Amino acid sequence: MDARRLQENFALVGGSGIDVAEYFYADLFAKNPQLRSLFGGAMAKQHEKLLTALSHIVESVDDEAELVPYLRDLGRRHAGFGVAAEYYPHVGASLIATLAHFSGPAWNADLERDWTAAYGVVAQVMQEAAAEPVA
Repeated sequence: MDARRLQENFALVGGSGIDVAEYFYADLFAKNPQLRSLFGGAMAKQHEKLLTALSHIVESVDDEAELVPYLRDLGRRHAGFGVAAEYYPHVGASLIATLAHFSGPAWNADLERDWTAAYGVVAQVMQEAAAEPVA
């Protein structure tokens, strides 16, 4: 996984702003309508939260001491919202589809491998934290 390549790609994708979040959730809910019930009616705040989380993850992708505690907290919070382990592959698929869409011709097999690997780490850490007993 090439952290620099992820950061450069996210800078490109992030240039599309809120459209990225809107596309992601449209894709996620079109393919997995059962997940829509996890979210309230208005999605504007959720769009902002998604972009903020992605930005933080990408910025700290090569800083494990920063990234892991952030992901663990995110995983615990998501579990509290009813996010189950079986939802993570669906989210990952929609994230990759969104990144590919907004990358346009810059998207390639190397980026897909990098993003897939990065999401795998994110999902694993979040799920592990979510599965821990509450203290």
